[in-house]
Amino acid sequence: MQAGEPLFPVKAEGTAQDWSADDKTGRVLVIACGALAREIIAIRRQSGLDHIDLTCLPAQLHNSPDKIPGEVRRTIEMNRDAYADILVAYGDCGTGGLLDRVLEETGARRLEGAHCYAFFSGIEDFDRMEEDQLGTFYLTDFLARHFQTMVIEPLGLDWHPHLRDMYFGHYTRVLYIAQTDDPDLADAARKAADRLGLAFEMKQTGYGLLAPFLAQEPAT
Repeated sequence: MQAGEPLFPVKAEGTAQDWSADDKTGRVLVIACGALAREIIAIRRQSGLDHIDLTCLPAQLHNSPDKIPGEVRRTIEMNRDAYADILVAYGDCGTGGLLDRVLEETGARRLEGAHCYAFFSGIEDFDRMEEDQLGTFYLTDFLARHFQTMVIEPLGLDWHPHLRDMYFGHYTRVLYIAQTDDPDLADAARKAADRLGLAFEMKQTGYGLLAPFLAQEPAT
């Protein structure tokens, strides 16, 4: 699947570009960060949200958050004529309000919160966790699963391990906010904390605000 193309299309042979206007009745497209793909597919299946299609943008965009608004806009414009509603499964994600500007201009809606840590935990609970202990490095299921490719390699820690203390010297713990009860992921998160030389804690959050966001009624 290329970025911008929906999964679970209305017609097996169709694409967003060639559906007729009648096909979009009640259909919702979710434009998501690739880091949320597993969670959205699981919620869709568990909740019977068959009216939802999904398209994902690369999780690596978080390394260049200034590119997120433009990619979201491009994907909205590519698909808007095929859907009754478009939801954006991103927080602000470091765009400094630029993503919200795109949504205001296009009528799409996003998840509440600054980032996935907040909407998985719940906004108020996340704020309390932040106040409770500054210097926390957060992991989700996705980051525990892809710690090597999303953290270690982009920071060059395989080749320059001495940089670890430069990057993480002011952190005090790794907090794994878990969406699922998976012992293998919990073990991977513990190993990630060990690799960073930080204390490890775990909090089970489930899907947080993501599930009700997907289940909301389409905008009229």
